[in-house]
Amino acid sequence: MVTPVVRRAAVEWLGTDLRLSERRACRVVGMARSSARYTSGRVVDEALRDRLRQHAAQRPRYGYRRLHILLQRDGHALNHKKLYRLYRAEGLTVRRRRRKRLAGMPRVPLPCPTRPLQRWSMDFVSDTLASGRSFRMLTIVDVVSKQCPAIIVDTALPSTRITRELEVLAATIGLPTAFTTDNGPEFTSREFDAWAHRHGVHLDFIRPGKPMENGFIESFNGKLRDECLNEEWFVDLDDAKTKIEAWRVDYNETRPHSTLEQRTPTEFARRFTATGP
Repeated sequence: MVTPVVRRAAVEWLGTDLRLSERRACRVVGMARSSARYTSGRVVDEALRDRLRQHAAQRPRYGYRRLHILLQRDGHALNHKKLYRLYRAEGLTVRRRRRKRLAGMPRVPLPCPTRPLQRWSMDFVSDTLASGRSFRMLTIVDVVSKQCPAIIVDTALPSTRITRELEVLAATIGLPTAFTTDNGPEFTSREFDAWAHRHGVHLDFIRPGKPMENGFIESFNGKLRDECLNEEWFVDLDDAKTKIEAWRVDYNETRPHSTLEQRTPTEFARRFTATGP
């Protein structure tokens, strides 16, 4: 199907190169003269386009809905349909990464905490430096507020290192009443179990081979992988720590979360503290 844009271009070419009149060129192409003369009256807001490109460059894995929220925070009043049109026109569409399709299976319902600092989920993520050396990350997320209190980055994370970092969190923001983890040796060790007992923290282990029983941390790790690890180039371990910590702060303070009514995790936790559930 020939679009009006192509027909208009053909009319212009017939008029300039072959010296045909507008009437005859439109008859040849099969286009109304009024359509050939039409000029759009739509006002192009270059400041809005520039700000959209800036946000998309800083957060290349954000879709148009999250970019819409960031633009609204900047004071730009526009609906999502107009933004989507600009988003497509600027070529900012995020390429979806295909996921492996798995057979359906019954889900086991998780206990539902009702307030922040009640249950944390923890898990490990791995990546590599520019030199090819691998490193690990311990990710922690609050199940209710979606806040990430810390991402511990190092080449090795044994139980002693995990408990030492959790002691720092205990002194600064406190500890939850329960942890949800997998059955990795770092979480099932005697040292970690003794530490949790001393601090009155209950350990909930998911069933082996059932990662979605800890779906909150799996979702967080997916965002970390998609928006940070796949987008950054880590020169060395210090560079990885700096960039991952910057992403963590941005996740807590700036990134809108759909399950929190598009609030940030920090904003949600602050409002929860002020007003309750």
